[in-house]
Amino acid sequence: MSVPEEPETTAAVPLLAPVDGVPPVLDTPAEIAEAARRLAGGTGPLAVDAERASGFRYSNRAYLIQLRRAGAGSFLIDPVPVDEALTPLADAINGLEWVLHSADQDLPGLAELGLYPARLFDTELGGRLAGYERVGLAAMVERLLGRELRKGHGAADWSTRPLPDEWLNYAALDVELLLELRDAVAVELEHQGKTDWAAQEFEHVRRAEPSAPKAERWRRTSGIHTLRRTRQLAIVRELWTTRDRLARLRDVAPARILPDSAIVSAATGEPKTIAQLRALPIFGGPRQRRYSREWLGAVERARALPDSELPPLTQPFDGPPPVNRWERRDPAAAARLASARAAMTELSNEVSIPVENLLTPDLLRRMCWDGLPLTVTNGDGPALIDAFLTAGGARPWQRELAVPRLAAALYPAPKA
Repeated sequence: MSVPEEPETTAAVPLLAPVDGVPPVLDTPAEIAEAARRLAGGTGPLAVDAERASGFRYSNRAYLIQLRRAGAGSFLIDPVPVDEALTPLADAINGLEWVLHSADQDLPGLAELGLYPARLFDTELGGRLAGYERVGLAAMVERLLGRELRKGHGAADWSTRPLPDEWLNYAALDVELLLELRDAVAVELEHQGKTDWAAQEFEHVRRAEPSAPKAERWRRTSGIHTLRRTRQLAIVRELWTTRDRLARLRDVAPARILPDSAIVSAATGEPKTIAQLRALPIFGGPRQRRYSREWLGAVERARALPDSELPPLTQPFDGPPPVNRWERRDPAAAARLASARAAMTELSNEVSIPVENLLTPDLLRRMCWDGLPLTVTNGDGPALIDAFLTAGGARPWQRELAVPRLAAALYPAPKA
């Protein structure tokens, strides 16, 4: 299956401002109702983007929504003051096909506002399936449309009010060419025979449920690997939980309340008084001093725990252990994984789709660790693999491609 080579480098035409100018920010019920009326009168799919405040806020909410539809134009909506007045907008757009770039980033926050697509086209995911090495919005716009979108303010604090004009210009440009990009990606997917595969993937993203929080998230604290005693881990856990509660209450990113380095420092030093706590790095700062009693209380709770309630040094596995331990714990499983990975890499090269888009690495690991019998009879291997992948959420197109390769790798025919 051939994938077009990168086009010869030509000077892309910079797109510095929306053709029709930067639209005003709509933040009243009357303005939302008028935007909904105009969008309902447009034609074709709806370009959608949303700006969040990751790294600044605890929540994943959308602080600006950008919309564009043929025949209606572009709209910038501030949902914060009108989140209770978005029903007209939902009525106008929820029945449409939405076009987003990396849709899984924005759909959860939009869903919180009652906004859901009836159909989805994800240009970033479409680019991956088309075999493009660079799938950022700017890179794909340049490759397929010959226009230059300059990097801007995606990592900014979009909860800022008022939003600077420069940021609004950047936000409007994010949807300016999204509909044209959708059409160009669709043509390429059709050319490669991947239209149906993409449709299955888009629908999977559209229907995806929010991910459940991972167990023992406190173990992801940066620097925790330097701690060697279970009592120290208990301090990390208590401080992390306290920080998370405060961050949620204030809607502030946890690291802005207390960085991970300070948590590890307290676990190492085990302060017994507020004076000792404030002598540690960070804890003496003005933003942290106001919570000194909270931080010390967390340390004291950890210190008072009986040994039986201390967390183990390593997190219990939910599923297979880390791959670097397979060879020692189960050499047969390690060999199966190596064979399966080789088969999937070969398939990836043939269809020009990243391995992780053919099957999730976690699903492949679980299958090779304990998901299948070591041997089969009567040629049951493909059926067993297909059933396992189906239960794991693999789409039909993925199973159609992967099952024969995995069956040959995991249950090779005996040599004559």
